[in-house]
Amino acid sequence: MTRGLDVVALGARTAVGLGFAASAAAVRAGISGAREYPFVDEEGEPMHVAADRRLHASVVGPERLLALARSAVDEALCTLQLASSHDGPIAVLLALPEVRPGLSELEIQAVEAGVARHVRESHPTASVMAAGFGHAAAALAVERAVNSSGAADNTLTLIVGVDGFVRPETLMWLEAQRVFGPRARTGVIPGEGAGCVVLAPTGLRKSLRLACLAKVAGVGTAREALLADSETGSFGEGMTRALRDATAGSDLPSEAGDDVYSDINGERYRSEEWGFVCMRFPSAFRTLRYHAPADCWGDVGAATGALAIALAARGWARNYARGPRALITAGSRNGDRGAIFLMEPST
Repeated sequence: MTRGLDVVALGARTAVGLGFAASAAAVRAGISGAREYPFVDEEGEPMHVAADRRLHASVVGPERLLALARSAVDEALCTLQLASSHDGPIAVLLALPEVRPGLSELEIQAVEAGVARHVRESHPTASVMAAGFGHAAAALAVERAVNSSGAADNTLTLIVGVDGFVRPETLMWLEAQRVFGPRARTGVIPGEGAGCVVLAPTGLRKSLRLACLAKVAGVGTAREALLADSETGSFGEGMTRALRDATAGSDLPSEAGDDVYSDINGERYRSEEWGFVCMRFPSAFRTLRYHAPADCWGDVGAATGALAIALAARGWARNYARGPRALITAGSRNGDRGAIFLMEPST
């Protein structure tokens, strides 16, 4: 169990919604954001991706990712400005994309700098740093926030995740890996999006009279040695360690996760890893059924964790969650594994 860290504001921008409420409603309804993209696959057929409907295909690279991130950050900060007069420190932890064809290290650094500039327009003294890269990056950010929080802490923490695979070079790379396109056994829907989660220590939240949208009950991270290019595939050891750490303060199986939000995206590697995790640590889950929002808004990479937190919080707010506890699991291509354990707010 963590030392009282609460979710107090959310923001999102996805292919199925311009805000977190609309995005969550679309996922709940099973609406797909996939549509034709002005680029053809190796057989000359139009590619289908979950692209943002407000951004033209000519907007690429850091400019595109920054447009998504700014939208999510502004939604979350608007909630804070309307509900609170907080004048204490603000820390921004970024969940950023991994380097890949179509997105270089310099471009990722440009995204980091751009988000920092945007936040500092309204909060000049905000500290900004990258917490991790890839799908598991939000868990790394939550872990950092948990470790740095204390009973007397008056810091608000913004976790901003942004990523996007909608770029010709990236789509060709996914096609060459046979996880996208006509030769894929099970196809990934390349997506793009951004999420922003604002965390506050419980004492600070109450003093600011902010609503609690979800409580962070635990978080765990680990490294997986067997990556997607290994001969055997993953046996789920890294994710199992992350889940054990995230649920360490819970009485399992009576306090197991009721809802599971997974980054499973159609890649065989991820599905097989999930199977091994379920065999290694079945007591962590009330049911082996999971939510896979990548079916709707596509694979959103480093934005996965922040957006999944918004889904869990919205499930409680709208009374369609399966129970009071939710688990979020995600794994980066670089081997990072992360699990976030959330609880329904009670006060």
